[in-house]
Amino acid sequence: MYYDFFGLKEPPFSIAPDPRYLYMSDRHKEALAHLMYGVQGQGGFIVVTGEVGTGKTTVCRCFIENAPSHVDIALILNPRLSARELLSSVCDELEIDHTPDASIKVMVDAINQDLLKAHAAGRHKVLIIDEAQNLSADVLEQLRLLTNLETAEKKLLQIVLLGQPELQDVLALPELRQLNQRVTARYHLDAIGRDELPAYLQYRLGVAGLRIDIFSSGAVRRLYSISGGVPRLINLIADRALLGAYAGGDHQISADHIRQAAKEVGGGRPLQARRKAKASVLRASSFVFLLLSLALAVLSTLMFFQPGNASRPAMAGAGAPAPLQGTIERAPEQDVANRTPMSGVATVVAGPEFDLQRHTLALGPAFRALLALWGEVNLPASLGVACDFAQSRGLACLERQGTRRSLEFLDRPAILTLRPGAGQPTYVVVSRLDGNRATIETTVGPVTVEFDELEAAWFGEFRVLWKMPDYMTAAEEAQPAARELWLGARMMQLADRLEDEAAERSAVKRLGLEEQVRWYQARRGLTVDGIPGAMTLIQMRNDLQADVPRLVREGPGAGD
Repeated sequence: MYYDFFGLKEPPFSIAPDPRYLYMSDRHKEALAHLMYGVQGQGGFIVVTGEVGTGKTTVCRCFIENAPSHVDIALILNPRLSARELLSSVCDELEIDHTPDASIKVMVDAINQDLLKAHAAGRHKVLIIDEAQNLSADVLEQLRLLTNLETAEKKLLQIVLLGQPELQDVLALPELRQLNQRVTARYHLDAIGRDELPAYLQYRLGVAGLRIDIFSSGAVRRLYSISGGVPRLINLIADRALLGAYAGGDHQISADHIRQAAKEVGGGRPLQARRKAKASVLRASSFVFLLLSLALAVLSTLMFFQPGNASRPAMAGAGAPAPLQGTIERAPEQDVANRTPMSGVATVVAGPEFDLQRHTLALGPAFRALLALWGEVNLPASLGVACDFAQSRGLACLERQGTRRSLEFLDRPAILTLRPGAGQPTYVVVSRLDGNRATIETTVGPVTVEFDELEAAWFGEFRVLWKMPDYMTAAEEAQPAARELWLGARMMQLADRLEDEAAERSAVKRLGLEEQVRWYQARRGLTVDGIPGAMTLIQMRNDLQADVPRLVREGPGAGD
């Protein structure tokens, strides 16, 4: 209809949850960061609440599209189910065979087996339930029991509950206190702020193909006043306003267009009045709910202190998640000549007659050896430009000038450039540093030498490979959103790891992303510029104990 008139490729204000149209307000960034951070954990519940139309489902869709590659997601959109029906839906989403009349026990056992298989394969299962405020207490209790499925190291299932604010009231019920204790991350998604509305409108118009601003300042003010910043209302009114402007031949949206559109969307009744009426109903409902909760609490207390119950032990900490555990295995060393995995332990120790120069490499073979340490075996005969080839495998090159301390700080296998005498430079690949002993990759396998022997011909030049974050390898148009998600989730993890005080952790998590990066850089003695460059990203992975080849340390991996 109005698309050609305004030069649009598609409707910019559709209420369908299209992740392309998700405007990353500060609130949406935080909600996504909570989801991304939560699935890095070891199971339990993540709760995201928000008023109707604030973008919970769109955030969920964006999360699904940007979830880590090792995460498998099951999505349930209709939670008005019995416990048995819910388990059947979970089995359907996870593609678990079961008969229509299968019992709860049979389905729970089948889900458990599927989760164990996924864990063995390095996969992580996440169950997302939208409109979760409609779940009954019985069904929520069944979900809690599903999170009891675990190995000795971790919970096997992560459950994300998306719902309206009353979901928090449901979780606060006394009979659901054990579930409430298992919520590892929760976030309430507010409406868009007044100052963010112009950017929100322009962003959605831009995605639809229009680069100019067609909403007058008066229209923006009126739109916010009527919608209260709720994205769904904004979209409904803006879409109708575009249609009204098209009908009148106007290329700019005025306050009058917004006023008339709101009247049409509201069925002739002003939307402000409808919102106020709804708020009154919600306040009354909340009051009734509070009275019922108090009555239940009193009844539970009276029942607890009936004769025979006086000595019942308190269940302190019941249902609390198990402590986080895990291990990491170091990537095996490689035979440079044959490019096959070695045992992971240097089998040759250099003696006093050892000739280092006989075991140095040309730059090409050195890069092959370094790539092999990252698991890149069976390489093609020609790599072309080594760093370009590495980039095709999700790795990036970093060339630096430094000291042994620099190598230890980066903590990655490195190619050292040796310049003995006046001859041509040669190269060694150092795969391990242990005190003054260095393990180098040679044509006869890993060899252990004294690092002093290397330093005699090494003047500080070295190269390392480092793993690029997923957002760097995403399509160009998707990189900004993916970058926000990846960095936001990891900054939350770093705040938990590096700050001892709860107040300090909360303060860091409330910072904008650039300020969070500055905080981290300052904590780690890096250049404080707010830009997550190679040195910052490498150190972040070190602090998060990512599963990558290490030069100095070995420790538990926290994934990628």
